[in-house]
Amino acid sequence: MWWLVVAISALFEVGWATGLKYAHNGLTWALTIGAIIVSFVGLLKASTKLPTATVYAVFVGLGTLGTVIVDMIFFDAGVSAGVIFFVVILLVGVVGLKFVTDENEKEVQQS
Repeated sequence: MWWLVVAISALFEVGWATGLKYAHNGLTWALTIGAIIVSFVGLLKASTKLPTATVYAVFVGLGTLGTVIVDMIFFDAGVSAGVIFFVVILLVGVVGLKFVTDENEKEVQQS
């Protein structure tokens, strides 16, 4: 459940990262600020139930991955073999961190 919160927070991170570049009026700035708030509230909530360092690494990794993909698909960012290679490495690292982190680890440490 809390990993889903991290993933949703990362989606909002992609939204606000994109919004910082393309916001041009009050509405788009409000949406960008709203996305910032939602992404960080989710990050903070998940950090109370899961190991903070892993949550943050997964959050940033997924956000970076999503932002790169959005730029490539919607904003004609350059796609090269190098970019694809390192995005795949990032994805493998994020998935690996998630799999080696025990969800109960944080709760056990707090007891």
